[in-house]
Amino acid sequence: MKNDRKSRTQKKNEAKALQKLGEQLVALSSEQLESIDVSDDLRNAVIFAGKIKSHGAKRRQLQYIGTIMRDIDPEPIRNTLEKISGR
Repeated sequence: MKNDRKSRTQKKNEAKALQKLGEQLVALSSEQLESIDVSDDLRNAVIFAGKIKSHGAKRRQLQYIGTIMRDIDPEPIRNTLEKISGR
């Protein structure tokens, strides 16, 4: 029987990667963000994170963005961000 469960470290690393992707979304301009096909919940969370000034509150919002992104496929977002950055 094959063990398909993920280790705690692997889950944490995946969550951190999604948070980093969320940070990249927050850094986009509103026009660039509109060009990316994401859910309304994620778009609103990203817009709200861009308005937050408090470090702790922004960190929590980025964690929330990572939580939202667990339920979606992040590859189209990664591909679009690569196109925007010119890679």
